[in-house]
Amino acid sequence: MKNPHDVILRPVLTEASYEGFADKRYVFEVHPSANKTEIKLALESIFKGIKVDKVNTLRTLGKMKRQGRTQGRTPEIKKAYVTLAEDSKAIEFFEGMAE
Repeated sequence: MKNPHDVILRPVLTEASYEGFADKRYVFEVHPSANKTEIKLALESIFKGIKVDKVNTLRTLGKMKRQGRTQGRTPEIKKAYVTLAEDSKAIEFFEGMAE
Protein backbone atom coordinates (compact mmCIF):
# COMPACT_ATOMS: atom_id res chain seq x y z
CA MET A 1 0.00 0.00 0.00
CA LYS A 2 1.16 3.53 -0.71
CA ASN A 3 1.94 6.00 2.02
CA PRO A 4 -1.39 7.73 2.89
CA HIS A 5 0.25 11.16 2.95
CA ASP A 6 1.43 10.65 -0.63
CA VAL A 7 -2.16 9.94 -1.74
CA ILE A 8 -3.88 12.80 0.15
CA LEU A 9 -2.02 16.02 -0.65
CA ARG A 10 -4.07 18.76 1.05
CA PRO A 11 -7.63 19.76 1.96
CA VAL A 12 -9.50 22.15 -0.32
CA LEU A 13 -10.85 25.00 1.82
CA THR A 14 -13.30 27.10 -0.17
CA GLU A 15 -16.76 28.51 0.49
CA ALA A 16 -18.34 25.65 -1.44
CA SER A 17 -16.44 23.03 0.54
CA TYR A 18 -17.43 24.68 3.86
CA GLU A 19 -21.10 24.13 3.00
CA GLY A 20 -20.59 20.37 2.93
CA PHE A 21 -19.15 20.09 6.45
CA ALA A 22 -22.62 19.84 8.00
CA ASP A 23 -23.39 16.83 5.78
CA LYS A 24 -19.98 15.23 6.52
CA ARG A 25 -18.80 15.94 2.97
CA TYR A 26 -15.16 16.99 2.59
CA VAL A 27 -12.95 17.92 -0.37
CA PHE A 28 -9.29 16.94 -0.70
CA GLU A 29 -6.66 17.39 -3.39
CA VAL A 30 -5.21 13.97 -4.15
CA HIS A 31 -2.41 12.50 -6.25
CA PRO A 32 -3.43 12.39 -9.94
CA SER A 33 -2.89 8.62 -10.20
CA ALA A 34 -4.79 7.73 -6.99
CA ASN A 35 -7.97 5.70 -7.36
CA LYS A 36 -11.08 5.75 -5.17
CA THR A 37 -10.09 2.72 -3.11
CA GLU A 38 -6.66 4.15 -2.30
CA ILE A 39 -8.24 7.47 -1.31
CA LYS A 40 -10.71 5.74 1.01
CA LEU A 41 -8.03 3.62 2.71
CA ALA A 42 -5.68 6.60 3.05
CA LEU A 43 -8.32 8.79 4.72
CA GLU A 44 -9.38 6.05 7.12
CA SER A 45 -5.75 5.53 8.17
CA ILE A 46 -4.93 9.26 8.54
CA PHE A 47 -8.09 10.23 10.45
CA LYS A 48 -8.77 7.51 13.03
CA GLY A 49 -12.40 6.67 13.76
CA ILE A 50 -13.99 7.81 10.49
CA LYS A 51 -15.81 5.57 8.05
CA VAL A 52 -15.86 6.68 4.41
CA ASP A 53 -19.14 5.96 2.64
CA LYS A 54 -18.55 7.41 -0.83
CA VAL A 55 -15.71 8.92 -2.87
CA ASN A 56 -16.24 10.98 -6.02
CA THR A 57 -13.23 12.21 -7.99
CA LEU A 58 -12.77 15.12 -10.36
CA ARG A 59 -9.77 15.76 -12.61
CA THR A 60 -9.11 19.27 -13.92
CA LEU A 61 -6.69 19.95 -16.74
CA GLY A 62 -4.24 22.82 -16.41
CA LYS A 63 -5.00 26.03 -18.26
CA MET A 64 -2.79 27.31 -21.06
CA LYS A 65 -0.93 30.46 -19.97
CA ARG A 66 1.22 32.83 -22.01
CA GLN A 67 3.75 35.44 -21.16
CA GLY A 68 5.05 37.07 -24.28
CA ARG A 69 6.25 34.40 -26.68
CA THR A 70 6.55 31.58 -24.19
CA GLN A 71 3.57 29.52 -23.23
CA GLY A 72 2.93 26.70 -20.83
CA ARG A 73 0.34 24.98 -18.70
CA THR A 74 -0.64 25.34 -15.07
CA PRO A 75 -0.49 22.03 -13.19
CA GLU A 76 -3.37 19.59 -13.47
CA ILE A 77 -5.03 18.56 -10.21
CA LYS A 78 -7.36 15.84 -9.01
CA LYS A 79 -9.92 16.45 -6.27
CA ALA A 80 -11.79 13.91 -4.19
CA TYR A 81 -15.23 14.65 -2.75
CA VAL A 82 -15.53 12.35 0.27
CA THR A 83 -18.81 11.60 2.06
CA LEU A 84 -18.64 9.96 5.47
CA ALA A 85 -21.13 7.38 6.75
CA GLU A 86 -24.02 8.52 8.96
CA ASP A 87 -22.67 6.71 12.04
CA SER A 88 -19.12 7.99 11.48
CA LYS A 89 -17.68 10.80 13.56
CA ALA A 90 -16.73 14.05 11.85
CA ILE A 91 -13.12 14.89 11.03
CA GLU A 92 -11.73 16.90 13.96
CA PHE A 93 -9.46 18.98 11.75
CA PHE A 94 -12.45 20.72 10.13
CA GLU A 95 -14.56 21.26 13.27
CA GLY A 96 -15.24 24.93 14.00
CA MET A 97 -14.17 26.19 10.57
CA ALA A 98 -17.58 26.64 8.96
CA GLU A 99 -19.41 28.45 11.72
